[in-house]
Amino acid sequence: MQKPNSNKSFLVTTVSSLSVLLLFKLFFSVLNKNITEANEISFLFIQWICYALTLVFLSVYLLNYLLNIWLSWKKYAVIRFILQLFVGTILSLGSINIAYNFIKSQFTQAPADINQVILLNIYGGAIILPIFASFFGYKFLRAWKKSEIESERLAKENTRSQLLSLRNHLDPHFLFNNLNILSSLMDKDIELSKSYLNKFAEVYRVILKTEYSDLTTLEEELSLIDSYIYLLKIRFKDAIYFDFEISSSAKEMALPPLSIQMLVENAIKHNIATKEKPIYIKIKSLEDNTLIVENNLQKKKYLPQERKATGIINIQRRYEFFTNKKITVLENEDVFSITLPLIEIDYN
Repeated sequence: MQKPNSNKSFLVTTVSSLSVLLLFKLFFSVLNKNITEANEISFLFIQWICYALTLVFLSVYLLNYLLNIWLSWKKYAVIRFILQLFVGTILSLGSINIAYNFIKSQFTQAPADINQVILLNIYGGAIILPIFASFFGYKFLRAWKKSEIESERLAKENTRSQLLSLRNHLDPHFLFNNLNILSSLMDKDIELSKSYLNKFAEVYRVILKTEYSDLTTLEEELSLIDSYIYLLKIRFKDAIYFDFEISSSAKEMALPPLSIQMLVENAIKHNIATKEKPIYIKIKSLEDNTLIVENNLQKKKYLPQERKATGIINIQRRYEFFTNKKITVLENEDVFSITLPLIEIDYN
């Protein structure tokens, strides 16, 4: 639908073009009285050019106005280009022929010469078609580029929105779990609960720091895990053990924030952890730019299957925003392991 300003512009342009045609008619009528026979051909040619150009402009403008209503460049770029090129050429040739016949009828008694008409259309088409092809081709490319930029912008916004949605799903869950632990500690040991609270505040500060980060380095993630392990050791004491084998080069690579923390939390949530049956969690980097997080299996019996898969699915979805590489899950009777791709950071 056209805006009011566009309608107003159309009326002004149409009236102005018709006024110009009328002024040409009056001007050439007055000037015709002083034209000698020697200058008559040049005079007629100038008139024809003036009328033809004005009519071509008006017809092409009218076509453009109507196509803006029915076929926008944004949605129908290819169809718009084809229609505007060929219909515009036909209308322009029609305008040239109208101007020719008008001049012929006004100033000569001879009928239109068919050979002149044929040549007029051949030369007119040879001139108009390349000009229109260049102009409307430019419009087409500009509309296509604008559409691509807009699509890319919307895709990024959608990705960002989904990523924030997933992150917002993670943070409250982490907060809720640790506040429950803190609450239980306060009933048993005030000093220990204070220590736990201070470390938890430090951990959550790091989480908030990465709130608007799509990726974090493995080194930063491991720093968070060190603090998180402190919280876990307060809770589980000798019921949980960690082993790290991380290369210095792997620490410079990236992964979605909280990925390792989620896997550690899942391992604890899904397995029995007691002094007699402790959990062993190993985090190891490999030469193929992957990271393995594995633990011994001591499954709890009462967790529903869909709940078990939620954390892994969440991590996989977050990875899909940054790489085509998939996380891999391996499970046997004794060990459960997840391999995370490490993402190379482009600093350019």
